[in-house]
Amino acid sequence: MIKLNAKELRDVDENEIAEKLKTIKRRPMYFILENIYDTYNIGGLFRLADALAIEKMYICGESEIPPNSKIKKASIGTYKVVPWEYKKSASEAIADLRFKNKIQIIAVEQAKNSIPYQKADYASPIALILGNETYGITEETLKLCDQIVEIPMWGINKSLNVIVSAAIVSYSIVSVGVSFMKP
Repeated sequence: MIKLNAKELRDVDENEIAEKLKTIKRRPMYFILENIYDTYNIGGLFRLADALAIEKMYICGESEIPPNSKIKKASIGTYKVVPWEYKKSASEAIADLRFKNKIQIIAVEQAKNSIPYQKADYASPIALILGNETYGITEETLKLCDQIVEIPMWGINKSLNVIVSAAIVSYSIVSVGVSFMKP
């Protein structure tokens, strides 16, 4: 398995590494980013997506896409090794995933009908929807989800950074032994 440090990742040539990337066993897990405004958050989510070897990341709506310089910097080059695609909306990404296979769609959001992330029933393949840093996930998108999970907050702050939230939930899913065998 290939492991690159930050400098190597920044300098990696996508064409030269393409064959090696095919050997990575990817989890049937997807991230759908809905209107993430902070380009550093998008870059950090690329790093998380690479760490988990997810199948693909969908960048949707008013989010910037690579090769934005801030995404490049924050991702330390992982935007070159994580499969990603831009979609006009999260609903388009969901439709694309549901067309290809039966998939569980989970929103990470605080909502009236959300449940603690530790109590959700997770199944593979799975997509996590991550929303805007200020407004969260749109109501339209929430209606398309199978479950809505939230991370308990005990202080006065209402929410965590989107990268931190994604990491908590996605690593929790992986650690509980959800079967990630491709159908």
